[in-house]
This record gives sequence, C-alpha cells and structure tokens, in this order.
Amino acid sequence: MSDAGLAVIGVTACNQKLGLHPFNIVGEKYLLSIADATNAWPLVIPSLGHCPAESILPRLDGILFTGSPSNIEPHHFQGQPSEADTHHDPKRDATTLPLLKAAIDAGVPVLAICRGFQEMNVVYGGTLHQKLHEVGGYIEHREDKTKPVDVQYGISHEVQIEPGGLLHEAWGRNSAEVNSVHTQGVDRLGVGLRPEAFASDGLVEAFSVREAKNFALGVQWHPEWKVLEHPFYTAIFKLFSDACQRHAMNRVR
Repeated sequence: MSDAGLAVIGVTACNQKLGLHPFNIVGEKYLLSIADATNAWPLVIPSLGHCPAESILPRLDGILFTGSPSNIEPHHFQGQPSEADTHHDPKRDATTLPLLKAAIDAGVPVLAICRGFQEMNVVYGGTLHQKLHEVGGYIEHREDKTKPVDVQYGISHEVQIEPGGLLHEAWGRNSAEVNSVHTQGVDRLGVGLRPEAFASDGLVEAFSVREAKNFALGVQWHPEWKVLEHPFYTAIFKLFSDACQRHAMNRVR
C-alpha cells in the first residue's frame, strides 16, 4: 500500500467503437464510487480481448467488475442466439470472464455490478434469462428510458436479504430498497454461489462465492449510483473497501 494509505482497485472497461475507432471506456460513476466511497484509487483495466492476470492481480487490492449497455454473448452460457440488434462486447467477454475467476481464485476482493454480476454467474456455470420481460412471472426490472437519468436510477423495488451473508453483514437488516436497470437476470444460479438477496418475484438479485478466499460479491442493482446518498449502497462499498484494505496490507508485508 502507498504512503498515502490508498489501495488500488481495478475497474473493468468496455470496448466500444466511437466514430471510426475502438475505445476502452468506463462510466465515471464507477470511478467516482471508488474515489468517494472507499479508501482507494481506481485503475482502469482495458478490455483488449485478453488479460495477463498473473501479472496484474499481484498489483491490485481489489477489482470492480462494472455494468455495461452490452450483454454477454449467450454462447458463454449455452444460451440461444440473441436477437440481431443485441449489443455485445466480445472483447470484454474474453477479458473479464477469465479475469474474474482468476481474481477470486487468487483471493483478490471482487465486487461485481449488473453485467459484472451476470459475468460472475456465467463464470460459475450459471445461465441467464436474456429478456426477463418476455419470460413472464417477473416484475418490471427495466428502467423507463424516456425518463431523466435520476428517475431511471431511482429506487425501484425492495430486496429481501438473506441472513448470515455479506450483505446482511454490511447492512444489518433483512431488506433494502434498490434501483433496477437491467433486462437480463439469473436463470440458473452458478455452482458454488450463495444467494444473498431476492426480489419479490423470486429473482436472485445478489450472491456471493461460498468458497472464496476473500470478499466476492455480485449485485444486480447499481450501488455505485450516487453511492454516498444511499446508506445501503455506502455500506456495500464500505465492506468492499475494508476487504481491499486488508488485502493491501497483506500484499505489502
């Protein structure tokens, strides 16, 4: 850890074409959530289609796997081909899926949000509903894109928190209110994942890795959004930050 006491948390990027050229981009909200709600500094991990995890992981104190407008290509979870207009990011898939498993196996603290949550489920052999709103039996989890962004990311529904897990440790209560900005969701839960929270329709909204060496939590909602204005979101980042700090101290001994 540096003299300033800041841990270094990797933040995964998306590979996206802007104009004529491909860019690696990260939503500023993810970077600010690290800078504002943890004792750490964000370091962007590009999605170039490969990642030398064995060289990168020893230098990081944690990794935040971000959300994204793109969806995981369904062949990664033996899903049916997606519709032609679906936004995919194959270079991100090729980067983050192996990196996520390598990070957890190495004991690097991991917080996975939205797409990152779905990546974690897929890495552990789970499957996804590609369009929850077409499955039936679920509440509306999508945002209304005609509304201002503050409304889109506003509180949408309640989740029930399972006792004895990381979320209950962070929050100390059996329920919390969250935003909901996703079209995909867990179909079959991955092997070795422990449900941490459910929506009222039974959808798994959070899970942790049972046998992880360190903090490994995935959430379907977006706790990075105005994190300091929402005590529940702040509590999640506090627990993640504490794990990163401990890992940083152990790493430099």
